[in-house]
Amino acid sequence: MLPTASSISPRPVPVLVLHGGAGTLTRGAITPEQQARYRGALNDILLAGQALLARGAEALDVVTETVRLLEECPLFNAGRGAVYTADARHELDACVMRGSDLAAGAVAGVTRLRNPVLAARAVLASASPVLLIGEGAERFAIERGCETVAPEWFDTPERLAQLHRVQAARGGAAALDHDAQNLLAAQAPAPLDERAKMGTVGAVALDAHGHLAAATSTGGVTNKLPGRVGDSPLVGAGNYANDRTVAVSCTGMGEAFIRGMAAYDVSALIEYAGLSLAEACRRVVHDKLPPLGGRGGLIAVDAQGRIALPFNTEGMYRGWARPGQPPVVAIYADEDDRSPA
Repeated sequence: MLPTASSISPRPVPVLVLHGGAGTLTRGAITPEQQARYRGALNDILLAGQALLARGAEALDVVTETVRLLEECPLFNAGRGAVYTADARHELDACVMRGSDLAAGAVAGVTRLRNPVLAARAVLASASPVLLIGEGAERFAIERGCETVAPEWFDTPERLAQLHRVQAARGGAAALDHDAQNLLAAQAPAPLDERAKMGTVGAVALDAHGHLAAATSTGGVTNKLPGRVGDSPLVGAGNYANDRTVAVSCTGMGEAFIRGMAAYDVSALIEYAGLSLAEACRRVVHDKLPPLGGRGGLIAVDAQGRIALPFNTEGMYRGWARPGQPPVVAIYADEDDRSPA
């Protein structure tokens, strides 16, 4: 018997979710102008991704472009504006994953590629390796048309200053994102408590065809050991997408997210334990990660178009948008970012 019109489930409404890092928020330290810059940047990028979804673009294209735009914005620790390693260089990581066939591509430790997420996408398109690192990743990406820049293109005075402050105060210890800015009593105001801000950007999406995708990119942590790789470019740790379950992008203490296989664990709890998206995310972010030292959060969208944006810090740069609806942007923990779907 053919299904009747009333028995056919409507296709979920496409949705894009993004994040720009999690951390501890200091409301008193942010000026209205600074807050407006962050909210405006998130909103503009959501609008661009929303337009792609409305035109029927595939989820993988939407998350790739969303993260590329985040890499271009010096407010966030990915691409231009990335933090410095202990030897005053930039080492960038990124990953993309397509939920329809579990295809994935990632790069780590690249220093000359303007948009690491595009290099990761090129790796995925090659259908051969999944993860390439360093000079080999750069040669591969250049051969496929990815743009290169001088390493100094990623420099910003604020990031260099924070490196010097961390090194002066902590010697060889690494610090999350803008950590050093709070080491001085006379620091410039910042929207996040920079001692506890996790600098990663990411996007997840469900498209009009019912497919999921995820993308994540980062500059790592300030004063990190050269060669250190966190969770962002690792499939299942900081990035994961599966049409049967969920797309996830993480932000936080990378080593803990690696040890906990955080992104894949959300999918596994949905697929094997039958948990809802909200409960699976809650268990990972609030139950599993904290004992491992995992402070941070994640964004997720499931196969039905439901979204979740949990974090165990006081805040996370985040937002979401569906075609035909105004984008929603939030920074603080007490802001309502829940989806009506």
